[in-house]
Amino acid sequence: MATQISKADFRDAMARVCAPVNIVTTDGPAGRGGFTATAMCSVSDEPPTLLVCMNGRSTQAAMFLSNQRFCVNVLTHDHMHLAGKFAGATRDMEARYSAARWQTLTSGTPALSDAIVNFDCEIETVHVVGTHNVMIGRVIDVRHGSGGSALLYVDRNYTQPTRLGSFGG
Repeated sequence: MATQISKADFRDAMARVCAPVNIVTTDGPAGRGGFTATAMCSVSDEPPTLLVCMNGRSTQAAMFLSNQRFCVNVLTHDHMHLAGKFAGATRDMEARYSAARWQTLTSGTPALSDAIVNFDCEIETVHVVGTHNVMIGRVIDVRHGSGGSALLYVDRNYTQPTRLGSFGG
């Protein structure tokens, strides 16, 4: 029988895993929302699908589930201030959105104009795992944006990739 690790041990271990920082947005009949997330990854390229994890206790959880769509906006290092706002430093949603330029994608979701890339998604399914909703989204549109340096999160801090030279020789 496996020994169960503590929540603190797991969180400390996960803090050592480097992840890109994203703002996940929605808009629709239930309203406009958005949050900062590092728990995002591709699921399949046939059909193009990705997943995003969102705390089910978030005040926005019902909004995302009701709207049935979201956009993953991959951030550059220049978006660090925006990541903080959408992570909860700014509670007012209008103030969060007014801190950047946005455009509307195919599904009606807000897309950060100068993001590295935007993935416009319709929710196919949601799995509840522990405290989180794992939203599986079918990608219906992709918008390639800026070529800036990615904003990363590791050791509980924002950082950016460092160039170590070329690979392969």
